Amino acid sequence: MTDVAAGQAYGRVVLKISGDGFTEPGQRGIVPEAVLHLARQIHSAAQSGTQIAIVLGGGNLIRGAQFTAGQSYIHEYTAHYMGMVATVMNGLALQDALESLGCETRLMTALHMNGVAEPYIHRRARRHLEKGRLILLAGGTGSPYVTTDTAAAQRALELEAAVLLKATRVDGVYSDDPEKNPHAILYSEISYEEVRRQNLRVMDPEAIAKCMQYDLPIVVFNFRKEGNIERAIRGERIGTRIWRKAEAPLP
Repeated sequence: MTDVAAGQAYGRVVLKISGDGFTEPGQRGIVPEAVLHLARQIHSAAQSGTQIAIVLGGGNLIRGAQFTAGQSYIHEYTAHYMGMVATVMNGLALQDALESLGCETRLMTALHMNGVAEPYIHRRARRHLEKGRLILLAGGTGSPYVTTDTAAAQRALELEAAVLLKATRVDGVYSDDPEKNPHAILYSEISYEEVRRQNLRVMDPEAIAKCMQYDLPIVVFNFRKEGNIERAIRGERIGTRIWRKAEAPLP
């Protein structure tokens, strides 16, 4: 993948937004004000001319592993499909919020849901991006036992994005969980190898492995800070950059 100098807007990005972006801290479900906050940031970021594909999580509505805990009648793969449907619900909410601001969008899903979304076909997705449309990618990969983080890495590679942007609720990659350990160190950059060696759970290990294999940089940043989505897409150095060139973690 081609590197981009700090401060220079990327040509094409995949932005991964977890289910946390669709609700308020400590809440579940879809909160309209939270969705509109996301939409405003994305709309502002799109003014740079960067082509933006957004991969959606669904943990605000259901998490497959938690849903199956303590009961036996719902299979784990069924719960995963339920989680995929949840990402489509988030996609519908974000699509309407973006279009209310004047954005042209397309919701695409790996699951066949023709009544509400287009099927994901990577050539069609690329064409939408080239025409200046924001594309919302729901349904994960369409298969169970695959996280939406891994789906985001997969889509970023298929669409030849310059970077995978991981929007999260903390400021970047820490040496430990910052919500539990106030002394955790925030890295400005870190290598894929160090993330794996330290078992840092910032993304699914399979997603990290895919990005490492193809030298796809990852930027992890806090989406709750106003303007951070736009800063990330413009190439400003915020959060933590995960890439091969960082031989050792830098605080």
